[in-house]
Amino acid sequence: MPDIADRPYDDAPLSASKDSDAAVRIATHEAIEDRGDSLTGWAVTINRPAADLYAWWRDFSNLADVMENVDRVDVIDDRRSHWVVKAPGGTLVEWDALVTEEEEGRLIAWASAEGADIANSGRVTFRDAGARGTVVTATILYDPPAGVIGKLVAKLFQREPNIQVRRDLTRFKQLMETGEVATNAMNREQHEEQAA
Repeated sequence: MPDIADRPYDDAPLSASKDSDAAVRIATHEAIEDRGDSLTGWAVTINRPAADLYAWWRDFSNLADVMENVDRVDVIDDRRSHWVVKAPGGTLVEWDALVTEEEEGRLIAWASAEGADIANSGRVTFRDAGARGTVVTATILYDPPAGVIGKLVAKLFQREPNIQVRRDLTRFKQLMETGEVATNAMNREQHEEQAA
């Protein structure tokens, strides 16, 4: 396999590769830690500077605002955070995540701590796209609970990471470009009006 540095850059996430084995090897190398064997990723261009997007993302407690299945993220310290995530069937799964690599304004890589309910690792990169803004790419390696069966169940309940990363980055784009996340759900006032 060619060296990672020799790989031509392209905006497509590694999960789009036709050579899934090579993609997992590259993602494992790029994600620093090997915490998982299922690969997912997505990229989106956001019309904001990379520094702004990075700063917002780096405050991990913000992520529950754009990640639909994240119940909360408790920041423990500069390198560690505790994640509580909704899984299929209404259960919650939890793990501690450790920042494994970071370049201010450019990338954040993480890995779940040993004993996590869902082993995972990955990285989010922020690449300047000139007048278009910033290309934000998320690449995640994970082990679905209950293996392949768990992955199928998660997909049925729309809680599979491959589906979620796409939706979450779209919500991030909306929030960063417009100041709000578009939704078709009724807000509290609409529920009260309907009940009256």
